[in-house]
Amino acid sequence: MTRVWKWNRPVTVREVLEDLQQERSIAYTTVMTVLDNLHQKGWVRREAEGRAYRYEAVSTRAAYSAALMNDAWSQSDNPAAALVAFFGMMSEEQRRALRDAVHIVQGPEEAPEQGEGGGETRVTPDAADEKRVEKPDEKPVETSGEKQGEKPGENPDSGPGGTGR
Repeated sequence: MTRVWKWNRPVTVREVLEDLQQERSIAYTTVMTVLDNLHQKGWVRREAEGRAYRYEAVSTRAAYSAALMNDAWSQSDNPAAALVAFFGMMSEEQRRALRDAVHIVQGPEEAPEQGEGGGETRVTPDAADEKRVEKPDEKPVETSGEKQGEKPGENPDSGPGGTGR
């Protein structure tokens, strides 16, 4: 499949064979059998060209990888734990790519808010139903409408000289 994806066009057994023979000795019939097996599995489609076939990938390498990951994840008895373990194995670069992919899938309306200074913010659960927004390298900021030091239900703007909310 790597060779078929590499060219990103329909290829013949002969083309794949010649490419592989630059690295190692391999028989024409071996390449032909592998491409036929890939066709029977539905990974490549083929079109007759004279007495031979031209083989073309049915999906991209990225789509194939995604299908493998989805298949493995869906077979887990604890998908959340499997994801946590998988994310734990990722490099920082891979985690950045994952965040970028999530932003693409979610679209701009669901993307995380930008905090002051342009840093990304994230909402994390706190006690009870309150939520806190955490900005990188900063202390958490309350988002429940209360200012720090206020008691729940108090509104300093509604007191004497206040404007109310």
